[in-house]
Amino acid sequence: MSPKKKFETELSLQVEQRRATVELIKIISDLWYDKTIELVLFRNQLIDKNVSEILSIVNYAKKFVKKPISIFDAVEIAKIISQLDLPPSQIDIGKLAYEFYIKENDNHLDFIKNEFADADKSIVIQSKDIVLYGFGRIGRLLARELTSRTGKGKQLRLRAIVTRGEITPAVLDKRAALLQNDSVHGVFKGSVQPDYEKNALLINGSTIPIISANNPEDIDYTLYGIHDALVIDNTGAFRTKEALERHLKAKGVEKVLLTAPGKEGVPNIVYGVNHTDYDPDNYDVFSAASCTTNAIAPVLQAIDEVFGIEKGHLETIHAYTNDQNLVDNMHKKYRRGRAAAINMVITETGAGNAVGKAVPSLLGKLTSNAIRVPVPNGSLAILNLKIIKETNKKGVNEIIKESALEGHLVEQIKYAISNELVSSDIIGTSAPAIFDSKATIVDKDGNNIILYVWYDNEYGYSHQVIRLARYIAKVRRFIYH
Repeated sequence: MSPKKKFETELSLQVEQRRATVELIKIISDLWYDKTIELVLFRNQLIDKNVSEILSIVNYAKKFVKKPISIFDAVEIAKIISQLDLPPSQIDIGKLAYEFYIKENDNHLDFIKNEFADADKSIVIQSKDIVLYGFGRIGRLLARELTSRTGKGKQLRLRAIVTRGEITPAVLDKRAALLQNDSVHGVFKGSVQPDYEKNALLINGSTIPIISANNPEDIDYTLYGIHDALVIDNTGAFRTKEALERHLKAKGVEKVLLTAPGKEGVPNIVYGVNHTDYDPDNYDVFSAASCTTNAIAPVLQAIDEVFGIEKGHLETIHAYTNDQNLVDNMHKKYRRGRAAAINMVITETGAGNAVGKAVPSLLGKLTSNAIRVPVPNGSLAILNLKIIKETNKKGVNEIIKESALEGHLVEQIKYAISNELVSSDIIGTSAPAIFDSKATIVDKDGNNIILYVWYDNEYGYSHQVIRLARYIAKVRRFIYH
């Protein structure tokens, strides 16, 4: 084939792929907004993605499973799903395509009907009112996700945001601007407008009151039509069970979820790892632990279950946070007082001990420390582990890859295959742990391994919070991963 003919053939294929992707985007939207059926591709979100982003995800999927998965497969599967009578669901069309190939099926329709034969069609989603108490980095990301993914409005519904201080037109303008524009995560794809008369933000057409309060128990949420709400506390000011229970004294509140490590009496939960240990019917106060704990616990659990961890050390290379100083100044902790954007700063982390609460078999086996570095987001955990059962690099990577493809950790672990992965590449990843398969090190004796786990300490963690919130709120869906 001549170079010109080859180019024109490739161009024609590219056009067909992009046309198919446009068709897929419409099906994705229709399923979500009409039927509350969410399509993902190997846990990568597809809602609100553009053509190039989706084609990139399909390309990753093909390399990940080493099967000839194409955009045309995705469209064919999505079409069939749209014709079926299914309950509210989250369906991984990448996993469906993978299973189709490994089981050597000939007919997509018969295969998919068989896979969904046991889907519980009696599932009915009960909507849950959500209140964001605090509107900082995590609070604003949660607001973006909650208002962008309302579907038919029958899942988690953002109903109010609580902040401190007087609410003035200038304050509303600033709140709206911070939600609309983010230096790390980019421009919010939705609309945000201040409503001065109602002291509210109009987010994607929904009126979200901004409530000013100094004490959680002083608020009467029922005045805003809010009942049996789940309050997500993003302030970090209340960490103990007693302090967090102050939220429960407010009218209209049923449950509380802390987006930071909890202290006395508060269960620290890493969704996917230990959430089933805590029945929402028996608890009113929960913690989503820390971003670092959510990043390392899934990988450590997967390794411990197969190889057994005797002991280890965790070093987290963490993006600087608002707790540090922009320039050298007084701080309650010595090194955190030094300028964050020009220094690497050694500090402590409780993640080593916190993992033991989520994975009891690791209690007391891990030491940990942290280094804050001059990037605003995107962190890296280095796990140096002595294991009981000997292995090699391939053996370690295969276990993590299997966990990312099958089982209870598929939403928590993303298996990265790039040779060039750097911190900016992982920003916007919804999985709390991105396993860098190319960086794995195993010593010659096979019982000391070093693993590199990246994590978007804001976006990935926010998605873990939402997953846990769904569990607490008992927003049941049929899941196919």
